[in-house]
Amino acid sequence: MNYNSDDALDAALFALPLEEPPADLRAAILTATAYRPAPMFSFRELAFLGLVCSVVVWLVAAVIAGGGSLFVHSLQAVGTFVSSTMNNGATLVWIAAGGATTIWLSLFTGFQPQAEGKSPRNR
Repeated sequence: MNYNSDDALDAALFALPLEEPPADLRAAILTATAYRPAPMFSFRELAFLGLVCSVVVWLVAAVIAGGGSLFVHSLQAVGTFVSSTMNNGATLVWIAAGGATTIWLSLFTGFQPQAEGKSPRNR
């Protein structure tokens, strides 16, 4: 078939009776898209919670597999490593220097107002 004009088809389509959309359709669409509440946790928070849960499951499995003595021995090994690291003078000096730098930068540069129009959000 060869149609030269679709005017008759268009007129027939426009003559069809259409149902009215539901009264709350616009509100339902906006609620499902633009006004949807933010997720409870961000991706970083979920990753951190997953990491914490995996460490807890690992500790529980270690206690069940080897009993309390293996757990206590593991804690002693970690404690020995941390205390030997913290007894090193150079480590303590670097931690103090990092903390002092952080405080200095936050006090002197963290609270400066940005010039009008220079914010990355205004670009």
